[in-house]
Amino acid sequence: MSRGFGREKRLLTPRQFKAVFDSPSGKVPGRNVLLLARENDLQHPRLGLVIGKKSVKLSVERNRIKRQIRETFRHHQLELAGWDIVIIARKGLADLDNPELAKQFAKLWKRLSRNPAKTAAEPGAANNTHA
Repeated sequence: MSRGFGREKRLLTPRQFKAVFDSPSGKVPGRNVLLLARENDLQHPRLGLVIGKKSVKLSVERNRIKRQIRETFRHHQLELAGWDIVIIARKGLADLDNPELAKQFAKLWKRLSRNPAKTAAEPGAANNTHA
């Protein structure tokens, strides 16, 4: 598997993002960030970033954060094979410097890859059969 970050490693369409938002099978909260994940049928992970102006004001900071997230994703993608992942930024993320961001995301990737079933949003939600 290539360690690059080409088109095949990204969530590109609104439909792909919506699939993760609507039914995440893994949810990993972090400091100033939320990671949602859903299993895919591919041999590689895909990443989508949601970093709005409301949470990170300056475009320079948004772009820096995106670069750092993509770089840590690139290094951990072998552990994350088979996941579609959406990262949602929260206020305060821009206050972290690059080494802190890298450290935080390394921990988040490990938490997701280690035990994704236990990080699910609502245990037993799949068994809910209300009509």
